[in-house]
Formats: sequence, structure tokens, C-alpha cells
Amino acid sequence: MKILLIEDEQALSSSILTYLHHEGYNCEAAASYREARLKASDYTYACVIVDLTLPDGNGLEIVRLLKENNPETGIIIISAKNALDDKVTGLDLGADDYMTKPFHLSELNARLRSLIRRRNFNGQKTIRAGKLEVFPEQAAVQVEETTLTLTKKEYDLLLFFISNQKRVLTKDSIAEHLWGDHVEGLDSLDFVYTHIKNLRRKIVEAGGEDYIQTVYGLGYKFSCS
Repeated sequence: MKILLIEDEQALSSSILTYLHHEGYNCEAAASYREARLKASDYTYACVIVDLTLPDGNGLEIVRLLKENNPETGIIIISAKNALDDKVTGLDLGADDYMTKPFHLSELNARLRSLIRRRNFNGQKTIRAGKLEVFPEQAAVQVEETTLTLTKKEYDLLLFFISNQKRVLTKDSIAEHLWGDHVEGLDSLDFVYTHIKNLRRKIVEAGGEDYIQTVYGLGYKFSCS
């Protein structure tokens, strides 16, 4: 899942990024109010983790901006201040959670998983699509009790398709979802086709159907009906 971390304290930001990458998230960082606004305007994120105290602005303004432009984005506020007013204001603006520093990274991860599951899949611990069964907390996928061996990108791609069933997804949108702003440094989008081909093959070989349809000239669509 694509996450944006807005945190100006470099050591903490690096620690959170390293941990979340290890946990399988596609995570980007912004160290200032200006940078956070640019990223929030240019990209869509499953969740944004935002510090309230930024060197050039207030994190609450970022929360307000996100809720105006991308209301489906999950938001977790992190703050060194255990201030009731800030907490109430943030939650009233639409934030989903509030954590006071210092906190354990494992707790942040647990709250992230819960938030993403709640927002994307109505809180389901198991997601079913056709013969596919996905277990988000374990990042595992089965086809009729046969476990698929997927790469991280293939797993992220499958969840992206399932959460956008029957919608046509362009190569650009898939690439942006999988690589974030790093996609601009790639020479071509051929890797999108490669990941889709491998994902299709693994599903079919395990006994599933080819749920990913090619919409010529437009992109791809996932349909299990």
C-alpha cells in the first residue's frame, strides 16, 4: 500500500521509513509543509502519516487539504504534544487516528493495517474475489487453499486490482501505484506488462481464472463475475 510520511525529524523519519519498507509498504517521505503539499496534490495515497509541527507550516492544514481533495485517504496524526485541542481538531477535520510520540513502530504498523483494511475492504480480515482469498495481515493469497508465491509488487498489484474491480486502470496509474514518484526515473512502462503477465500465470496455474482483462488502447480491468 502506498503511504506518505510527513515528518521533519530526520532520524525518526528514516527509522519509520525503514520499518515500513521492511513491512512491505510503498512508503515516501516529505520533510516540510511545502513538500507535503506538493506530494499530496500530485499523488493519491492509501494513508498519510502526518506530524503536526513542521518547520514551514501546520500539519493540520495538510489534513484539511487531504480531506478536501482526497477524502478516501486514511490519515494518522503523530505529534510530540499530547494536546487535547490538537487531537480534537485533527479528528474533527477527518483524521482517523492520533498517536503521541514516542511510540513503538509495531503499534504504528498495527494501526496502519487496521486503518487500510477498514477503509479499503470494510474491515474484512479476509478478502474474497472469485477463487482468490487474500489475507491482508499476513500479505498472503490463496487459490482454493493453494498459497501463491507472489513478489511484493505482484501482491501490491493484485490488491490494487481487487480494490478497483471493474474499473479500467491505465499503465500510468498502475506504475504510479507500484513505484510512486520514483516512476519518473524509469525508462519505460514495460515492467507493468511483465508483472501483470506473471500475476496472471500464477493465478491460473494454481487453479484460478484469468481475472485480469486487457482493454486495448486503455489499460487493464479486474473482473471476477
